[in-house]
Amino acid sequence: MTNTPAHSPAAVPGDRAPIPRLAGERESMEAFLEWHRRTFELKCEGLGQEELSSRTVAPSTLSLHGLARHLAGCERWWFRQQFAGEDVPILYYSDEDPDQDMDSLDGDAQEALAVWRSECARSREIVAAAESLDQRGTSLRTGEPFTLRWMLLSLIAEYARHNGHADLLREAIDGKVGH
Repeated sequence: MTNTPAHSPAAVPGDRAPIPRLAGERESMEAFLEWHRRTFELKCEGLGQEELSSRTVAPSTLSLHGLARHLAGCERWWFRQQFAGEDVPILYYSDEDPDQDMDSLDGDAQEALAVWRSECARSREIVAAAESLDQRGTSLRTGEPFTLRWMLLSLIAEYARHNGHADLLREAIDGKVGH
């Protein structure tokens, strides 16, 4: 018999698809990435502009708004620009202001989440069109090739790291916890 911890009344269990335990490599990686995307969305759910933009974990300047901008930029950079080779502008970045995704919260937080959702949708299309996990993209910085497999694992790690940040931010905003 196993003990399953009950969620506290303040927990945010959410409605995520379970990650299959008996699946192939590609299905597993896609499921883990989707689980992390949905987790981030749940961390932002039900919050307004002020809450999403608040920097609640001092001395960090992180906010859910900034994380939404950052993750939208990651989705576009990796899937569209480097893997699919699409000629689209970089989001929330310039050489003069490389940290604007996290630092410049002058836009609407709900719009930033909509951009992030749109980038996730395009990333899903790109992955669905890829013939195999061995399909390659090319780093725009170094010219080095990478596989879809490597990129998916990198994005899972990126989301896992930032979902930890989002956990702390959300708890500081309204006490909601959970994964």
